[in-house]
Amino acid sequence: MNSIELRRALHRNPELSFEEYATQQLIIDSLEAEGIEYRKIARTGVLAKIEGSRGNLSRAVVLRADIDALPIEELNEIDFRSENRGVMHACGHDMHTAILFGVLQELNRNRDFEGTLFGLFQPGEELNPGGAVKVLEERPFEGYDVAAIIGEHVDATLAVGEVGICPGEFMASNDELRIYISGRGGHAARRSTIDDSVTAMADMIMRCTSLNTAECVVSIGRVIADGATNIIPDKVYAEGTMRTFDRDLRERIHSYLHNNARSISERYNVKAEVDISYGYPSVNNDVMLSYEAMIIATDEGITVRELKPMTTAEDFGHYTQHYPSLFYRLGVGSKAGSSHTATFLPDESAIEVGERMMRRMALHILNK
Repeated sequence: MNSIELRRALHRNPELSFEEYATQQLIIDSLEAEGIEYRKIARTGVLAKIEGSRGNLSRAVVLRADIDALPIEELNEIDFRSENRGVMHACGHDMHTAILFGVLQELNRNRDFEGTLFGLFQPGEELNPGGAVKVLEERPFEGYDVAAIIGEHVDATLAVGEVGICPGEFMASNDELRIYISGRGGHAARRSTIDDSVTAMADMIMRCTSLNTAECVVSIGRVIADGATNIIPDKVYAEGTMRTFDRDLRERIHSYLHNNARSISERYNVKAEVDISYGYPSVNNDVMLSYEAMIIATDEGITVRELKPMTTAEDFGHYTQHYPSLFYRLGVGSKAGSSHTATFLPDESAIEVGERMMRRMALHILNK
């Protein structure tokens, strides 16, 4: 099976986070057909290993691809359309997996490199706290000197044949916010007999969104106030997301939100609480690896775009806290549409570009 065939098989049978059992088996079958050593990891993931023919085998490079899909009903009219109703590879993880397999396939057939190459097919990227946490809990690289962990993500804002690289801070941390407000509900026309939970929530939401800057995003995406035109409900619930790049700022915003919940409680005579669920840490690219990647891409005839930090998030950030790491964007063309939508369809010709980029990076680092 080649990488495009694998991509289409994955796309036809997508699975949600930590439910990737068939995906895992397909990857295992593909690795076994190539004679590549592997083991299961993080329950539904796979960790492949290829030892080079020379050099210090304890020195390693890890190539990572995420393998999970999203709860979206696909609308693309293609031969390999999703057969799993309500689930779709709408974020391009099938592309990532196919690219990683293609790199392993080629380097396994020609092991003329130093050290050890790991191929990490990671589950659960789309679900906090992310599959990267479960991978690291198993300490799979203990005893190895990991020179780099490398990952990528498809990007429709870049043309096929382009990669986007951002040295240093690249992607934000993401935390989930859940806000609970309760008070005396009742007849909306009898203001003196109620504690207005709806107005209290509206005030809290405005305080949250007032925090938005280039360095911090706080957005509320869901609000439930189950009242009526003339009924104020006892309880109102809201949830949203928070994104930051700086650890200290992240903690300060957490404190601000808790303090504002106390202020709202006093002002409106309600009980306001904020529950903050820690998500992925920010993705911080190793600066030296970033610039080496730019040189390598240019040498391969791949156009490089230097990107600015993004407030989107990735559980790859967990790896950047432990090892020298690089996470970059791979162009799949504007015709792919928007990711996380029912019609997202990356250009498959990007797979060859992705394979060249990842293979050259791995060999460059291993053979240093």
